[in-house]
Amino acid sequence: MATNREIAEQLLEAVGGKENIHSIAHCATRLRIIVNDREKIDEERVEELDKVKGAFFNSGQYQVIFGTGTVNRIYEETEALGITGSSKSELKEESKKQGNSFQRAIRTFGDVFVPIIPVLVATGLFMGLRGLITQEQILAIFGLTPDDISANFLLFTEVLTDTAFVFLPALVAWSTFRVFGGTPIIGLVLGLMLVSPSLPNAWAVASGDASPIYFLDFIPVIGYQGSVLPAFIAGLVGAKIERFFRKRVPEALDLIVTPFIVLLIMIILSLFALGPILHVVENWIFEGTKYLLEMPLGLSGLIIGFFNQIIVITGVHHIFNFLEIQLLENLGYNPYNPIVTASIAAQGGAALAVGVKSKLKKMKALAYPSSLSAFLGITEPAIFGVNLRHGKPFIFGLIGGGVGGFLGAIFQLKATGMAITVIPGTLLYLNSQLPLYLLVNIVAIAIAFLLTYFFGYKDKEEK
Repeated sequence: MATNREIAEQLLEAVGGKENIHSIAHCATRLRIIVNDREKIDEERVEELDKVKGAFFNSGQYQVIFGTGTVNRIYEETEALGITGSSKSELKEESKKQGNSFQRAIRTFGDVFVPIIPVLVATGLFMGLRGLITQEQILAIFGLTPDDISANFLLFTEVLTDTAFVFLPALVAWSTFRVFGGTPIIGLVLGLMLVSPSLPNAWAVASGDASPIYFLDFIPVIGYQGSVLPAFIAGLVGAKIERFFRKRVPEALDLIVTPFIVLLIMIILSLFALGPILHVVENWIFEGTKYLLEMPLGLSGLIIGFFNQIIVITGVHHIFNFLEIQLLENLGYNPYNPIVTASIAAQGGAALAVGVKSKLKKMKALAYPSSLSAFLGITEPAIFGVNLRHGKPFIFGLIGGGVGGFLGAIFQLKATGMAITVIPGTLLYLNSQLPLYLLVNIVAIAIAFLLTYFFGYKDKEEK
């Protein structure tokens, strides 16, 4: 197998040479390249390179899938070969005229939430571990009961599990300012203002233990603990206002005047206009999602489990991060995660079947790592490198995901967090749900595997 340096060199040649590359960046799994002339790309040669699990155009970017870890090393080698990298925000600016407005909006939404997801993942893991160690069955092993757990220990676990959601508006406003060209620290302070302890706590208001402050006798003002949409829009508008004033305030006064004006305008807008309106919209979205997830007879799982990976292909699946956050914030658990997990596991099962059945070394070398990637929660290598390329494996993966999602809904599985699935996702079910979680995933994998193995792939088609 070629080294990472050799793969980088071969890739640069296959996309038309250094002179054809306008800019390059990477995400968790893909090398994202903007080229000057698409016609110079030898796409067949790119897909034949070692470690490449697929390649495609999306929103003006030529995206080459390497998988987690590998993509970082290939990117480093391209930089060593003299290719100037771009940040994601710069790449977004260069490709913003590509794709329709909806695609661009969703891509931007994803750019805001991707940096926040790791802390939400960590919080979900802490929730899972707390659920595990506070179970009566687990405590009984050590001769303890729930009454033996000290209040101070429970307080410590609450610090771990609640902080990210209490200050979520600060994280969202910080990231939104960063994406839209504002000063991130101003966004952070604005977000902290939205959860100031001087305001009535949102959870206390919801439970009836506190009342909103009414201005002009009709504008309710509360804190926005756990809210996403008000902080996102406040960050977007605030960043635009900051850029407007930075161009007009004299440089000698900019350090003092611009942050003062931005924070003053935005806290008034946020508390008296954006917040109350968007809080209502947020509740509508949550209720709509909850209604879908509560559809009887497992229909919600069947529908979401089947269509989820189709949505992944379009690249707009990042919007569901917002929905998962809302579910965790309002319900205290996440019924969406087990359904999505089944759809991801099924695509891994389909790719695994291709690897087992194929006698082609190249296909085995592609299918096995791709299926492992899916079982770790990332399906792009399996979808674009194996399943979608052959058609039937992808369809059978959708069927497996639908059946698995149906079971997840029937069993009423509830994750304690978000953003991790399949094998890592077991950490979100470290309670009495774990056996059922494993069963749902095994069924999804088995159906996709068997259908693909017997009806979905032949080597002669690949040749």
